[in-house]
Amino acid sequence: MSLACLPQTQCPLQRQVSLAAFTTLGVGGAAEWFVEPRTVAEVQVAYTWAQGQGLPITVLGAGSNLLVSDRGVPGLVISTKHLRPLHRDPETGQLTVGAGYPLPKLAHDAAKLGWRGLEWMVGIPGSVGGAVVMNAGAHGGCTAERLVSAVILEPDGTLAVVSAAELGYAYRTSSLQDTPRLVLQATWQLEPGHDPAQVKATTQKHLSDRRRTQPYDLPNCGSVFRNPPEQTAGWLIEQTGLKGYRIGQAQVSEKHANFILNCGGATAMDVYRLIHHVQTAVADRWSVWLQPEVKLIGDFA
Repeated sequence: MSLACLPQTQCPLQRQVSLAAFTTLGVGGAAEWFVEPRTVAEVQVAYTWAQGQGLPITVLGAGSNLLVSDRGVPGLVISTKHLRPLHRDPETGQLTVGAGYPLPKLAHDAAKLGWRGLEWMVGIPGSVGGAVVMNAGAHGGCTAERLVSAVILEPDGTLAVVSAAELGYAYRTSSLQDTPRLVLQATWQLEPGHDPAQVKATTQKHLSDRRRTQPYDLPNCGSVFRNPPEQTAGWLIEQTGLKGYRIGQAQVSEKHANFILNCGGATAMDVYRLIHHVQTAVADRWSVWLQPEVKLIGDFA
């Protein structure tokens, strides 16, 4: 429910807001406090307010790659989905976009311009902020290869422009993970001057390939596990005989074993227990412990 507005803003500060509707899995409990800033200034106010109240802060982008506990999330949840400004510089070939900008839309927007470099992100159901934090990638491309810099809200409330080289990028991770630093904006280096029809064709092919090989028909959080060295999580899970395995209303996808689906009415605990079952079964069969790519938020004790 709406309680008041953040100090010196028109941004509603809400209490006990269910987060299920804000995640692609469609599960999870309520945020103790919830806010949806529309400007960088409002994000700073929200951040400062939470710090003044001694509250933990959780950032929510597109809600993919997340598993929110049924018990909810204490403190303040800041949704960045409305941070969507876009600026293009034809001279440098750089696109600067807000943290809430959806990755598929960014891929299509770049393709329409005839700017190459982001075709790979068209099928990733996330937003720019999450891509910067997680080093999102697909089809041989990734964030680290195209990111120039990011605007970061530091724990002391100040803004910093950080280059990609300073973010410690590795496979699906960065130095921003598990820190209170918050991505507000990102600048990408692209290759302008190409035929838009060709770039759009490549983008569409990537999207078609993902739709053919990955489940889009039921709620899910994207890839659940990181690929171990020289192997793929999906292959290991499939060869363990776990395709279709279900706990409650959570099910390992029949189409791609590295996806867990909400078949209708699943709880976060269903998904959590299924993740652990898959890890245990794969470890027993292959002596490999799969590391989750999905981020767990809240209490799963």
